[in-house]
Amino acid sequence: MKLNYNKPAKDWNEALPIGGGRLGAMIFGGVEKERFQLNEDTLWSGSPQDRNRPQALELLPEVRRLLAEEEYLAADELSKKMLGPYAQSYMPFGDLYLQFEHGDYTEAYERTLDLEQGISRVDYTIGGVHYTREAFASYPGRVLALHLAADEPGMLSLSIKLDSPLRHRIGVEGGQLILRGIAPENADPNYMSKKRPLSYGDWDNTDAMSFEGRVGVQTEGGHTEFAAGAIHIKEATAVTLYFSAATSYNGFAKLPGREGKDYSAAAVQDLRLALEDTYEALRIAHMDDYRALFNRVQLNLGQRVAPEELTTDQWIKQYGAEDRGLVALLFQYGRYLMISGSRPGTQPSNLQGIWNQETRAPWSSNWTLNINTQMNYWPAESGNLAECHEPLFTLIEELAQTGRKTAETHYGAKGWTAHHNTDIWRQSSPAGGEGHGEAVWALWPLAGAWLCHHLWEHYEFGLDKDFLRDRAYPVMKEAALFCLDWLIDDGNGVLVTMPSTSPEHKFRSNGNLVGVSKASTMDMVLIWDLFSNCIDASVLLGTDVLFTQKLIAARSALFPLQIGKYGQLQEWSSDFEDEDVHHRHVSHLFGVYPGVQLTERTNPLLFQAAKQSLERRGDGGTGWSLGWKISLWARFREGNRALQLLANLLQLVEEGSAHGGVYPNLFDAHPPFQIDGNFAATSGIIEMLLQSHQGYLELLPALPDAWPVGEFKGLRARGGLEVSLKWAQGAPVQMGIHSHKGGLCRISNTNLSSVTTTGGLAVEYRIMDGIAEFDTAAEQGYVLDFG
Repeated sequence: MKLNYNKPAKDWNEALPIGGGRLGAMIFGGVEKERFQLNEDTLWSGSPQDRNRPQALELLPEVRRLLAEEEYLAADELSKKMLGPYAQSYMPFGDLYLQFEHGDYTEAYERTLDLEQGISRVDYTIGGVHYTREAFASYPGRVLALHLAADEPGMLSLSIKLDSPLRHRIGVEGGQLILRGIAPENADPNYMSKKRPLSYGDWDNTDAMSFEGRVGVQTEGGHTEFAAGAIHIKEATAVTLYFSAATSYNGFAKLPGREGKDYSAAAVQDLRLALEDTYEALRIAHMDDYRALFNRVQLNLGQRVAPEELTTDQWIKQYGAEDRGLVALLFQYGRYLMISGSRPGTQPSNLQGIWNQETRAPWSSNWTLNINTQMNYWPAESGNLAECHEPLFTLIEELAQTGRKTAETHYGAKGWTAHHNTDIWRQSSPAGGEGHGEAVWALWPLAGAWLCHHLWEHYEFGLDKDFLRDRAYPVMKEAALFCLDWLIDDGNGVLVTMPSTSPEHKFRSNGNLVGVSKASTMDMVLIWDLFSNCIDASVLLGTDVLFTQKLIAARSALFPLQIGKYGQLQEWSSDFEDEDVHHRHVSHLFGVYPGVQLTERTNPLLFQAAKQSLERRGDGGTGWSLGWKISLWARFREGNRALQLLANLLQLVEEGSAHGGVYPNLFDAHPPFQIDGNFAATSGIIEMLLQSHQGYLELLPALPDAWPVGEFKGLRARGGLEVSLKWAQGAPVQMGIHSHKGGLCRISNTNLSSVTTTGGLAVEYRIMDGIAEFDTAAEQGYVLDFG
């Protein structure tokens, strides 16, 4: 399973990504001049600061008064004064350049990214000599490794250089090429115009991050020379390069320029250990580590239609989602990106994963918490990569610490809160440029409620009660405490949020476009979700009885969801007209997916109204928006419609396009690149094939007509279950279940003909109300036949 191309990348969106969780690189595959664009996941601008605004609490009563009197425009304008500064930016580390002495004309050329090995390769022939390059970023080895070889002795001659768009110095020490630099003390977003958008401190006196990268070389044959700022290798047969990198980041609350870690020692140590090992040993360790995750899940939707020799960009352009092989590749590519960019001990994937070449990246390449960061982790549990979810949990725990002060300072509330953006310093105040931005996206204090959904889902899929008790529930409870204080009585015994926004989407009122009102549907469904999960958690843990009763009472008093004049689920508490009926955000549909509040069984009228809302939004949108709609249509059991959204996503984005799709390297295009659409595509395909959010397994709930035969292995379902399934003629044929924790297994399929253990022992099952169920034992496998 590979991405393959017959020429080097002409730009960044054609380069191929590799990653070891912490270190990432984009490989261009140039023949005469090769470029590895480098990233390290803790290299950010800025430093920890108090970004809260005490005046926000002073303004809150007046904003609420204006809203109560339906003075929406005035409330919107006044709300801007409640906004804090913008978050800081994820920075590019630099570039590793290889300049070869064999020219640029090849007799044959291929570059690939092997998803089954986590390795990128470049192969070409010049003058009858075959050259190969093989590169990977090793999570266990903590380095980027590159092996170059020629099939004739002495044919490799090249120069190696490092560079960075940040302030830096280059040197050679002890046979290693070294780059040292500092990050800006402040980086303004690319949508803000300032004379000095990047501001630096003094080299030896800065609060900001310092960093170091090192290149070490091993050669077979030839000789090596070290000059100022470069390594020159002459007439070698094989060359192995290792790149290590580290920053002074020492935690979200410590000044990296004054309280930072010894980044140079870390870079030295990682490179030393790599050089003491062999390339083959590092390669095997990398593949063992990578495959242990990647090989858990297999998906076969049918044979590839396109010729094998067709390049990936042309495969997308000529076939798209009509080729089931390309759909399977897109599915596994999302899992590859998660394994490569999010591992225990690393930062979670931001808007661009770990891959960014811009000093002022789109939207600062930060963590956008009103959909995008959460979307990055939708396939973590169901796609059998629960370990890769871990960095997000750490971010949530750290954000809860900074968010306590924001809750108190901005809103006079207990618990913790966060808004639509955060950075490595865990900014929790509303990131809006202190009034430069707009309240419709910045004044949204319910990121904590949404993030806590991930803590609960991790428990539901794995049933790890220690995790629930020790890590998840304490954070969830504090988020719920904030929500209890944030809700106010509207005078009729109904609890509302005020001010309230539906992220990034305005409504029309008295000829004006405004974003601030009260009790948006997004607020209500998020709070319902958080309260419900806290209630369930407290019952499981046998704790907080009085608090649970308070949550139950508050949940029952929440402003009820409404159906509007078009038969749609209202996005706001009043039936306002949309700013844009085709808007990319569908925040009010959270209760359908990824939430569980709205299902056909529990809320048929609201479920149908939500479907009407999605119908009105249409099938267009940015890449990530298309990805969200795939899962929504899957929850509505509309497989053909979900496939149409996949088809819209699997369209090649040409340069200058304003529509979502994918780039030649399969990166999701907002446009520009955002990685969330890749993860949403993977999770959407899973939702089409397997759902478990209603307390039972739903097999092939949104199978499109175009996928009548197929098989998957290793997907996860709630309840500690690992599931495999074969189907034919659109119906299940045989199913495998591994129950990790034991307990009752329920399946919404009455066509079940037998259940046996993997050892062949018959298992009794019963069917009630269309649900088949049987008891399972911990760490026991089962085979189910249908007929």
